[in-house]
Amino acid sequence: MKKFAYHSTTYKMIIKHSIIAIALGLLFVACGRHKVKVSNAETAKMIIPGAELADTAGEKINAHGGGILYHNGTYYWYGEYKGDSTYRNPKVPNWECYRTEAGGVSCYSSKDLTKWKFEGLVLKPEMKDTVSDLHYSKVLERPKVIYNDKTKKFVMWLHVDSNDYSKAAAGVAVSDSPTGNFTYLGSIQPNNAMSRDMTLFKDDDGKAYHVYSSENNETLYISQLTDDYLKPSGKFTRNFVKASREAPAVFKHNNKYYILSSGCTGWDPNQAEYAISDNMLGKWTVMGNPCSGKDANITFYGQSTHVLPISGKKDAYIAMFDKWNKKDLINSRYIWLPITFKGDSINIAWKDKWDVNGISN
Repeated sequence: MKKFAYHSTTYKMIIKHSIIAIALGLLFVACGRHKVKVSNAETAKMIIPGAELADTAGEKINAHGGGILYHNGTYYWYGEYKGDSTYRNPKVPNWECYRTEAGGVSCYSSKDLTKWKFEGLVLKPEMKDTVSDLHYSKVLERPKVIYNDKTKKFVMWLHVDSNDYSKAAAGVAVSDSPTGNFTYLGSIQPNNAMSRDMTLFKDDDGKAYHVYSSENNETLYISQLTDDYLKPSGKFTRNFVKASREAPAVFKHNNKYYILSSGCTGWDPNQAEYAISDNMLGKWTVMGNPCSGKDANITFYGQSTHVLPISGKKDAYIAMFDKWNKKDLINSRYIWLPITFKGDSINIAWKDKWDVNGISN
C-alpha cells in the first residue's frame, strides 16, 4: 500500500510551482505531481461539467461523494479526500471494489460557486489506531453537513465502513465552525439496519432526516433525526423496497419533496431515477429518469450525490454528480447541472457549459 499523499496546505510535502504564459492566456499550475488548468477570465463564472477543477491555490479539488452547505453568505463543499493510490480490494470479490486509503473529509469554501478555497481536512483520518472508524484503511464516504439552529452546531453524517464493507454504519461528527475541526462521536447502524450511501436533508421547519441505502442496498430508509441531529428519533420509513437504489440526494421545491438516486452497479454508471412525495415520511411516487440529452441513459457517466438550492434565487437548483474514475479515484471528476421544472416534473439536461449566475426558471 502506497503512502497517502496529503494536501500541501495541511501536511508537509514538496510543491513545485511554475506558471507558463501562452498566447491564449491559459494558466497551468503545477502542484506536486498534479497539473491543473485554471479557468481564464472568460469562463470564470462558468460551470463546465466534467472538467478538471482547481482550487484558488491551483491544486486539484479533492471532495468526492460530497455535499454543499450554505451558511451566512458562504458555500461550504465537503467531500471524501481520496489518496493518490487506487487498488482493488481482494476482500470484496463479488464486485469491482476499487478504493484508496481513506483521507478524511475535506472542505472548500466559495462565495460564487466557481472559485473554491481549500479550508483543510475538517475531519482528519486516524493514522495509528487501526480499530478507529477513521483509520485510513477503513471506508469514509459521502459526508454531508447541516447546521442546527438550536444547538449552534454543524453536524456531519457520513458512511463509515470496514475494509470489506461488512460494518455498514453511519458516523456522526460535530463542530462549532463550518471549517472544523469536527469532533467524531462514533458510529451506529441507525434503526438497527445497515447504512451505506447516504445524505442529509434539513426541512424548512428545522427537522432533519438521514436518508440511506440499507438491507444490502436493496431498500432506502428515511429516518427523522432527534432535535440535536445526533441520533435517529425512532421515526423512519422503508422505501423502494427491493428496488436497489443508492446515492440519494434530497431537495424540496414548492412544498414537494424529491429524491434523486442511482441504481446499484458499483463504480459503473447507470440510469438515474427520481421520486416525489408530499411528506418526507409519506408515500413516494417514482417518476423515472430526470436526465435528457447526451448520455442521459447513463446519467452523463455520473452518479448523484447532492442537490443544491441556490441562495436568493427562485427555482434555482444544481444537481451534483460524481464522474467516477474507478481505477484512479483521485482523478474522478464532478458534473454539476441545473435543474428545470415543469409543474412537479424535473429535467436535468446535459450542457457543455453554463453560467451559474444565470440559473433560474
